[in-house]
Amino acid sequence: MMSLLGRTDVDAGEVFVNFNQNITSLAVATSGGYSLYSLGSVDSTLDKIYHTKSDELFLIERLFESSLVAIVSQRAPRKLKVCHFKKQSEICNYSYANTILAVKLNRERLIVCLEESLYIHNIQDMKVVHTIRDTPCNPQGLCALSSSSEHCYLAYPGSVTAGEVQIFDAINLHAKTMIPAHDTPLAALAFSPSGTEIATASERGTVIRVFSSQDGSRLFELRRGLKRCVSIVSLSFSTCAEYLVSSSNTETVHIFRLDRSATETAEGHGSKQSSDDWMGYSFFRFLSKTVTSYLPTQVTDVFSQGRAFASVTLPEAGVRRMCAITTIQKQLRLLIASQDGYLYVYSIPTVEGAECQLIKRHDLRLEDHYAMDIKVDSPQTLGLNSGVSIGGAAGVPPSSAGAAGAGTGGSGGDGKSAVSVTGGVDKPSSSYASAVKGDDPVGPSSA
Repeated sequence: MMSLLGRTDVDAGEVFVNFNQNITSLAVATSGGYSLYSLGSVDSTLDKIYHTKSDELFLIERLFESSLVAIVSQRAPRKLKVCHFKKQSEICNYSYANTILAVKLNRERLIVCLEESLYIHNIQDMKVVHTIRDTPCNPQGLCALSSSSEHCYLAYPGSVTAGEVQIFDAINLHAKTMIPAHDTPLAALAFSPSGTEIATASERGTVIRVFSSQDGSRLFELRRGLKRCVSIVSLSFSTCAEYLVSSSNTETVHIFRLDRSATETAEGHGSKQSSDDWMGYSFFRFLSKTVTSYLPTQVTDVFSQGRAFASVTLPEAGVRRMCAITTIQKQLRLLIASQDGYLYVYSIPTVEGAECQLIKRHDLRLEDHYAMDIKVDSPQTLGLNSGVSIGGAAGVPPSSAGAAGAGTGGSGGDGKSAVSVTGGVDKPSSSYASAVKGDDPVGPSSA
């Protein structure tokens, strides 16, 4: 879902941080290894699910609450390893022609993003089912994959000069729509939990927009700032889809409320409304439409844009932070995982303009005494040097990974893929199938 790329921070003692798809766990990697944490009791403690020493990691993605993790190390940036961390074994590994810039997972697909191509794997057997070639140059590996199996969409930049978003159906393997989201190139993308909406931000960083991923229609336009152009690092919908949170290279994190009922009421203001609603947000929307009909377009665009519902100011600027909003023990929480090694937990106010209250700050660099490491029979390290396949014994013939295409449409397997594979999963065992479905959760439960 969210990644910090370009691990120049490792030498400085900083960390890689990444939430899983439904914000129930946090992956933290340093130069000496990585840990997985449960977020179920994050108001008080940060329970460690797993820890291992490993190569310096470039990317790590966990599949929901399952035992599957996809990892890429700095030592081998062109190789993807899919591992079962509970069994401490490697399922398979794939090598690509160029550096892997991003990896995205859901229960149907695994996406590997290179600078000018995207590989789509069937997560059930790890075979490459489609390749999107000759994509516009994408050196940051910007892409997003919906966590939904029903609306399993992939999004990636469609231009290097403008903010075009290509939406691709990763199940039926065809282009769905192209959204002209911004005038300047894209900087961030994020799908809603259902996959039916996508949030976008450009390199200018002043406006965030939300579109329908199915027909490309614009749903919301949100103003992050008026004058100050910033580099937006993270966009994330809340797990309830009612909020959108963004972080940038500044010290401020913005939370926007996506008031769909108010928008619908304002657009159809002839319908019955309560007096409180009429004098509140809906009235403002109606008034803005009336007033802006007499103003220049540049002015009306600014006037009609939504403002932040709440914000958080952190100690310093220039630190990359990944943000998420989720419900923990029936309370809505803002989680900010920082590259300098801290996880901040905030409450979210119920009234617009009120302050978010800091509940807890966890130091991710400490060896936690309350950590709950997995106990294993073998000391083998998470399959980083093993040839073990969950689908069978080591040395099982690799599965076919042929797939190639031309243009943004891509094509199916034609035997011309630049991908090589070892330890493939031709016949997934019941343990692998259970891991994909998330039937074998480990560690503390994630509320």
